[in-house]
Amino acid sequence: MKQMLRLIFAFGFVALTLSVMAQKPQIVFENLEHDFGSFKEADGVQTTTFKFTNKGDVPLVLSNVRASCGCTTPKWTREPVAPNGTGQIDVSYNPKNRPGSFNKTVMVSSNAENGTTVLRITGRVEERERTLAELYPREVGSLRVKTNHISFARIKENEEKTQDLELVNDTDKPIKVGFRTVPPHLTAKVEPETIPAHSKGKLFVTYDAKKAGTYGFASHRLYLTLDGSNDYRASIGVSATIEEDFSALSADQLAKAPVAKFSESSHDFGEMKQGDKKDHTFTLTNDGKTDLIIRNVRSSCGCTAVAPSKKVIAPGESAPIKVTFDSRGKRGRQSKSVTVITNDPKTPTSMLRISCNITT
Repeated sequence: MKQMLRLIFAFGFVALTLSVMAQKPQIVFENLEHDFGSFKEADGVQTTTFKFTNKGDVPLVLSNVRASCGCTTPKWTREPVAPNGTGQIDVSYNPKNRPGSFNKTVMVSSNAENGTTVLRITGRVEERERTLAELYPREVGSLRVKTNHISFARIKENEEKTQDLELVNDTDKPIKVGFRTVPPHLTAKVEPETIPAHSKGKLFVTYDAKKAGTYGFASHRLYLTLDGSNDYRASIGVSATIEEDFSALSADQLAKAPVAKFSESSHDFGEMKQGDKKDHTFTLTNDGKTDLIIRNVRSSCGCTAVAPSKKVIAPGESAPIKVTFDSRGKRGRQSKSVTVITNDPKTPTSMLRISCNITT
């Protein structure tokens, strides 16, 4: 009899334990997805509510609600939700500067039997009309432009190229556009010369590489006069990389062409004290059969001075190129470049590098 009572007690205890363990909350949402449809960016933040019910036997607690993107913000019921009670999660989407379709998720973690639930929002944002200041963000005096720089990129030594730049007059009066200084290798004009109020004109710039008298990268500024004003801020940058034209060389000329060969392409000065100067000499040899001409030498920084010993190197000869680095005002690891442009048709541009570590 006692044995029977022990068995009954044991079975009852197990059943009670299993019953308690089985008592878990269960989160049930009315909807797991919401489509905002199509709306304008100017309409601002859009919000939807996901409602849920605790279908379990014990209180439901949301431990974390996390969105997949910073543009999506969830707010949720923080208090425990009793059995058969309801709660909600408000999900907001910010469309600012986010035109186009979106598909975002929100992960809901809780103590429910189904502990993780994924909610989803979708929609499409219609791009708002951009303001004039956004379309033309740069100011050139009282005019607006998309960019205040015209780049001709690569241009051959005997080429002429023309580019244009749109000028916007967003003021209430016409503006007459002239030029204070124009480099001799540039030709500039504005059409119309007087841009009416709230209208557009165009600046046309022609780059004549033959008149530039240089090789490699060259930059200049084009200063405008607006209604006679000489404000230096009313200017446009103009740049180009001028290359020698080797296209007319015959096979025989290419075979006899100069060949630029450097003793090394880089040098590390090691440790330098701030304010010290150090020199290094690169050796340039002409391994070709005709004269090697140094067209241009330029450094990436005013702290680096370059002095080639001569501009014309005969076949088989060498010439030193002295580089001086001034560490004044510098600190830490430094890396500078020196560009050497020659009439070597295979390698017209060579890059030399110097580096050091400056201690104060």
